[in-house]
Amino acid sequence: MPTEPPPDAARRPATAAFLSFLFPGAGQYYAGARRAAVIFVVPVLALILFIILQAQGGLDTFAAQMIAPSFALWTILVIVALGVWRLASIGHAVRRFPASTRRTRPAMAILAAVVAGVVLMHGLAGYYAWSFYDAGTQIFSGDATPSPGPSEAGTPGPTDTGIFETPSVTLPPPTNRVTFLVTGVDSGHDRTHALTDTLLVVSVNKDTREAVMLSMPRDTAQFPMYSGGVYGDKINSLMTAARNNPSKYPEGPVATLSKELSFLIGIPINYYAAINLEGFQTMVDLVGGVDIVNPKPITDPVYDWFNGTYGFFLSAGPHHLDGKNALAYARSLYGAGDNDFTRAARQQQLLLALRSKMDVGSMLTKLPAILKVAAKTIQTDFPPDQIRDYLDLAKQVDDKNIRRFVLGPPFEVHPPTNTTGGQYILQLQFDRIAALSVQLFGSDSRYYGPGGSPDPSPSVRP
Repeated sequence: MPTEPPPDAARRPATAAFLSFLFPGAGQYYAGARRAAVIFVVPVLALILFIILQAQGGLDTFAAQMIAPSFALWTILVIVALGVWRLASIGHAVRRFPASTRRTRPAMAILAAVVAGVVLMHGLAGYYAWSFYDAGTQIFSGDATPSPGPSEAGTPGPTDTGIFETPSVTLPPPTNRVTFLVTGVDSGHDRTHALTDTLLVVSVNKDTREAVMLSMPRDTAQFPMYSGGVYGDKINSLMTAARNNPSKYPEGPVATLSKELSFLIGIPINYYAAINLEGFQTMVDLVGGVDIVNPKPITDPVYDWFNGTYGFFLSAGPHHLDGKNALAYARSLYGAGDNDFTRAARQQQLLLALRSKMDVGSMLTKLPAILKVAAKTIQTDFPPDQIRDYLDLAKQVDDKNIRRFVLGPPFEVHPPTNTTGGQYILQLQFDRIAALSVQLFGSDSRYYGPGGSPDPSPSVRP
């Protein structure tokens, strides 16, 4: 750097070091090195301006960007570079002073303290950034398929019964709507399988900021396939059947399930996410529990807590649930008047309750732990570089603008058990499914016919 006048004799190197610790270049200015001060200040000011622009949407928006692995990795590099820049500024400012003044015991102690402060601050910031990067690389793995278990083989059923015509080509995704398939994978404790017992389609209209949550019961069976023929087993085994029979299902487990639900419900599904219910419990605890209003009493004497005790009981009305009880609320199935339909409705309710607790500002100290759990709980094929835009969209969707449905009766019926080999299954009623699809999605639905009514002869019609 150009030679500049030495600092005033009354000034101290320890002060210069501390000022450069606070802001690179400030120590140089204090020591009389004006040109060096500008050189150290300008890059930092540019970085601060960039951070301000990126954080305009708030901490939640900034955190959404950080979960994208490429952005998190870039952030780690910036944190390291800024730390080195601060140390360089401190060192340069101190070297402006004579050795006799900068090598005194007090000066050396203060210099050591500010250097340790820089290392500690940037180490902590790097740890947070790495937590985002590590979680993002696992969450956005592109393969959200749950691990198979030995009891998941599934029986695909006949290839073509002749009852259903070959389906038409799926319509392209509408530009004003984004739709997700969310599956709940229950594979904790002593379970040797990971069936997709929760099948939830979430669709958001980007123009109206309205959303639909639609749950497909796990016992849905004997339904037409988008590729032709009929799947004879239950829908919660379809991903495993696709995994075990790649020649029959060449598109793979995730794409097969997504396209099938898209075909049955009538709306193109853009993205897929799998949530492990075991990790869900830990996540609820980390955010301090969730608040729900239980619509009816739950009396499930056979609910297994996996600790030698049984029974889950919850009165109707408002409750604050910790992770253990939230998981029971999502899993409980055998209470009086309960079934897979009421359980699916509770699962929708819990997701909305958890959504309301995900405030980055209030959870700042817990973020690394939350991210670590999220990495083991959530997997999705959603493009991470778009997460900021869709988070902004999600924040604009008010709970009162979310319509929730479970495809129980009358949209599905249970045929006589003596006609199903003693197995409990549900069969879709396509007239009602088509009408609901048009009601919810309008012209975006593949069932949409002339005049806005369901097409009387869609390819899926028996």
